[in-house]
Amino acid sequence: MANIQFNYLYRDGGNYKKYGSAVFANPGNVGVQELAALIQSKLIDQTWFYHHHWHLPDLRPPTFDTTIDPTWHEFENVACTSQPADMAVTLVGFMDLLG
Repeated sequence: MANIQFNYLYRDGGNYKKYGSAVFANPGNVGVQELAALIQSKLIDQTWFYHHHWHLPDLRPPTFDTTIDPTWHEFENVACTSQPADMAVTLVGFMDLLG
């Protein structure tokens, strides 16, 4: 049973990027394709999401200008990983957060 890594980024108004990821335990053995389809169906314009809605770490810098910098994050992909889980919630719990 592989854990699942959720990869995402924050892109500011100047197109500078900060990448991040979250690793979820996957005791239910959810497939990457199934998860990716669920995530895609919940994204804003098939790209963006608000990190706090999904309880993911904020990648924005401590100071940013809301008049030119977006407040959302950008989904990159999901993949199987052998890395240990670093999120308290399991993958099924994360999927429940997606709604």
